[in-house]
Amino acid sequence: MPHAHVSRPSDWVEDTTIVSYLRQTCAVAEADIRKLVHDPVELLTRMVQPVLWLLIFGQVFNRTRAIPTGGISYLAFMSPGILAQSVLFGAIFYGISLIWERDLGIVQKFLASPAPRSALVLGRAISSTVRGLCQMAFVYLIAFLIHVQLRFEPFALAGVVMAVVFGSAIFSTFSLIIACVVKSRERFMGIGQVLTMPLFFASNAIYPLILMPAWLRVVSRFNPLTYQVDALRDLMVVGGGSSISLSLDFLVMGAAFAILVAIATRLYPTIVT
Repeated sequence: MPHAHVSRPSDWVEDTTIVSYLRQTCAVAEADIRKLVHDPVELLTRMVQPVLWLLIFGQVFNRTRAIPTGGISYLAFMSPGILAQSVLFGAIFYGISLIWERDLGIVQKFLASPAPRSALVLGRAISSTVRGLCQMAFVYLIAFLIHVQLRFEPFALAGVVMAVVFGSAIFSTFSLIIACVVKSRERFMGIGQVLTMPLFFASNAIYPLILMPAWLRVVSRFNPLTYQVDALRDLMVVGGGSSISLSLDFLVMGAAFAILVAIATRLYPTIVT
């Protein structure tokens, strides 16, 4: 008679720990998503910016043909960059909610729970991706209406979703780190304003890397937004292509996210001190 497999106690502990960790992470994410559902005004206001960039800036530069775009129209070239910009601008101010929740005593309750600090950070990163995916749908709609040739193959769409998720998670986690360091809404807003434009312009969002001076090209290689835009341009637009490497793009974004989560996990408890 064959012996039934008997799970070792260590297996049960490991499974329970993993399931518990995922449950705690999802609970934090769900709490943040509920706030967005109940008050979507911020999300709606964020949608104005890509419209202005694509319909005004993009239309003008599309006519000048002053920027080499590798055989595609300038509107097609910049559409992935504007999607990445929307994700960046939406995520970089995400940390201010942490300061608000600290002032309301909510963060203290989370820290008093048995949930690992990394689960608190990952839960917030996951919730921020909802904003990014909403921005993705909106930018796709605008790009389609202005006749940008978009890729709709399942693999390409899955890749765009993954790139948007990584971008949202990276910059929202970076925003949490800033919030833990400055601990003040006024300081946070000032630093957030200072960081967004350099991150945007020190990337390939609206012009190719070859047009940058040598020093800025070096800086752009340390900017996660560069790799997100490169991946989006390859996967989102017909004929877009990658100037770096699709596998390297996702490798760098994954590594950046892992490093930022480790830093945010260490700094998270200091928000209340």
